[in-house]
Amino acid sequence: MRYLLDTHTLLWFFNGSPNLPDSVAAKIESFEAQKFISVTSFWEFAIKHSLGKLHFEGGITAFWKMATANRFTILQISEPYLSRLDYLPPLHRDPFDRLLITTAIVEDMTILTADKNIHQYDVRWMW
Repeated sequence: MRYLLDTHTLLWFFNGSPNLPDSVAAKIESFEAQKFISVTSFWEFAIKHSLGKLHFEGGITAFWKMATANRFTILQISEPYLSRLDYLPPLHRDPFDRLLITTAIVEDMTILTADKNIHQYDVRWMW
């Protein structure tokens, strides 16, 4: 299975948060699964961290290092993800989530997310 982690999912995983269900943590920890993170999540993290909306010891540098140490594949933003935005219904205005949705659609991935707004879209998700 190919999973794209939403930003909060990744943050909760790294922090060992009780907000992350054991079933989702098991999917992330599975050796058989392919786990991806969009650079969009790092961008969102950096903005929210700098505004004091979230805390992670060591900031974006530590967040990035944890992702690479855990062998997540980091996806760069590419033209097909951006082009797909033209066809995404305006159900949700968050630009980070919208780009994660189109990334998952184009790459045929399942998003690991608790975000009910993402659940409105025609994209595979699990929680």
